[in-house]
Amino acid sequence: MIVESTAADYAALLTNCAPRGYQLADSAIAPPEVIEMLANVAATVREHFTPASWLIVEDDEIVGLCSITRPPVEGVIDIGYGVAPSRQGRGAATRAIRDIVAWASTQPEVAGITAETSISNPASQRVLAANGFSRIGERLDEEDGQLICWHCPT
Repeated sequence: MIVESTAADYAALLTNCAPRGYQLADSAIAPPEVIEMLANVAATVREHFTPASWLIVEDDEIVGLCSITRPPVEGVIDIGYGVAPSRQGRGAATRAIRDIVAWASTQPEVAGITAETSISNPASQRVLAANGFSRIGERLDEEDGQLICWHCPT
């Protein structure tokens, strides 16, 4: 399930504490510098659009995060997500993205969702394809290398 996250949730995660009485997976969702970057992105997006990010929760355990990566452009939100390594391959990302797509389809201001995956990440590609995303192209990112661009109408 997805739970809208707050600045307090990120602050707790940065101290390796589970917010709201949840538990943490036995491997970190992301390194502290990535959590801090995601908190900053969520704060920026939150100035223009909410929700800005979600906790991915399975059986009262925070196993990942999903974020809108920038303020929406012409009704399109761009998402990124990650799951703790010890919880990957169990369907949590697929279920979370399904919940995001379902939520977005009820939001009149959201016309679509985009996402990007590494060409070397077939698991993430399967998550998006399973949730109605179509491959719309590729691009080269200076930091992340070759990426596949995806789109899902709402």
